[in-house]
Amino acid sequence: MSAGTLDACGCFPTGRHYAGIAHLLRKSVRGLVAEVAADADWKDLPIAMLDVETTGKDPATDRIVELGIVRSIGGEIVAKQTWLINPGRPIPKQATDVHKITDEDVKDAPTFEAVAPDIVEFLRGHIPGAYNAPFDRGFLWGEVGRTSRLASLDAPALRKDVEWIDPLVWARELQQGERSRALGDVVARLGIALENAHRATDDAEAALRVLLTFGRDVRVPRSYAAFIQEQRRLAMAQGDARRNKWRG
Repeated sequence: MSAGTLDACGCFPTGRHYAGIAHLLRKSVRGLVAEVAADADWKDLPIAMLDVETTGKDPATDRIVELGIVRSIGGEIVAKQTWLINPGRPIPKQATDVHKITDEDVKDAPTFEAVAPDIVEFLRGHIPGAYNAPFDRGFLWGEVGRTSRLASLDAPALRKDVEWIDPLVWARELQQGERSRALGDVVARLGIALENAHRATDDAEAALRVLLTFGRDVRVPRSYAAFIQEQRRLAMAQGDARRNKWRG
């Protein structure tokens, strides 16, 4: 098989990888984190699953009030961190009704800019992920864009060319016969505990456990490069299907 026709999966049917092909995979698959091996089993790699709770739905005008990150490596959760954040504005009642975070809870919390270096350090060197990743990524990028410390903030999660892992894309594919793929419904079907829904670290941990559970499904590619390539294909197909449904 020539480099021009190399299957981006990069693995034999047994799941073992072709030797010495990481550089070819990296050239053929967009969106990979440069610090990790493209042909490695993605579950073995460092993953940082992120979740945000906010004042609303628009990252251009709303703000983060809580951010949680849960990290895994080798398929095991190894670290968790939560930040309560003062958004510099009142939290609307409709937002508090969802996540239960009040103005009183965050009145003495630091601003995002104050904790941004710690957040970025916790994300550094990890493949970023989130359940419904465009939402959380948009808020993270929005907050970082408003800080004055851009030069010192470097992590894969902040790079425009890095694809985030998104368990929601896989839930839509692997549980497509179900009516709801909301995180709470997905974890219930998989038997995963989620005691404090809509709190950042709890949701991030649940999303990461969903991802690792899905990783045992034979339909999910094993190599990092193949996983990202297939996720991108699925996300595009799902987006087309939703648009066609709306038109109908």
